[in-house]
Amino acid sequence: MEAVKKERELIVSVSPHIRSEESVTKIMWTVNIALLPALFMGVYFFGLRALFVTALCIISAIASEWLVQKMAGREITISDGSAFLTGLLLGMNLPATAPFYIPIMGSFIAVAITKQLFGGLGFNIFNPALIGRAFVLITWPRAMTTWIEPTAALTGLDAKTTATPLGILKEEGLEQLLEIFGTKMNLYAELFVGHRAGSLGETSVIALLIGAGILLYKRYITWHIPFSFLGTVAVLAWVFGGKDPETGKLVLFAGDPLIHLLSGGLILGAFFMATDYVTVPTVRKGQIIFGIGCGLITMLIRLKGGYPEGVMFAILLMNCFTPLIDRNLKTKPFGFVKKKEGK
Repeated sequence: MEAVKKERELIVSVSPHIRSEESVTKIMWTVNIALLPALFMGVYFFGLRALFVTALCIISAIASEWLVQKMAGREITISDGSAFLTGLLLGMNLPATAPFYIPIMGSFIAVAITKQLFGGLGFNIFNPALIGRAFVLITWPRAMTTWIEPTAALTGLDAKTTATPLGILKEEGLEQLLEIFGTKMNLYAELFVGHRAGSLGETSVIALLIGAGILLYKRYITWHIPFSFLGTVAVLAWVFGGKDPETGKLVLFAGDPLIHLLSGGLILGAFFMATDYVTVPTVRKGQIIFGIGCGLITMLIRLKGGYPEGVMFAILLMNCFTPLIDRNLKTKPFGFVKKKEGK
């Protein structure tokens, strides 16, 4: 009789109830591997200085996590790959010419303040790498906006400073951009391969898409955020991105969405930073709203703001709305029936 009772017992435990072989450590190291093609292209175009900046970010991030956890008496979790990933993402968002103190300070702010101060992995409300980048951008704006031509590392010549394609587009217009790159097809090709100025890990779109394909195949990320993000940028760029070359006035439905999709940190941000598990909505509808919001803010800054790029600010601002989105779009309990008024 006792055995029959035990068989009929309903054991209620805390969700999730679906188990898999995936772990935080496995996911983090897979994302790190997915970013390697873009890192290799950054080193190829910008030289060993790019590798030095990235390595310094990674070492500083791991050291910051170890130090804070040691001082707080917590379990040391540097082997899970999350600190490594934060350092890698931060390094890929920096120019190859960044002085040594920028990777160190950026990594400390990202890990010690943004992540560990809130309780560690899973408790931070903002993307750590983006907070680290925002801090160093505000603190050292000149060093963070000094870009070099990627050909310097390939030819062995002294590096020359230049502007990013988005900077040229914003300040001088599409005509000047085409004068530098030639035809539009050549411009698209250079942007796709990564032969342009910019942060060391964001320039090669093809390398980033290879990594994104790995994450989509493994189902570590879904299409909801990146595709809604990119789609919103494309539509707004087409509608509001066109200007009359003579007067400089807005011409509706005359913009070039491909230039905006292939330029700046959009691909890196959409697939690798806006999809952070901790700082984005958990429900699918909320993720689409999150992606659309990121796209709107990105294009608002690109077209009307003081900065030529807005991906970083867009993701951080939408991180603020994540709890609100989840709260209002939470899944209804199974069997829920809305009561009619008057009953």
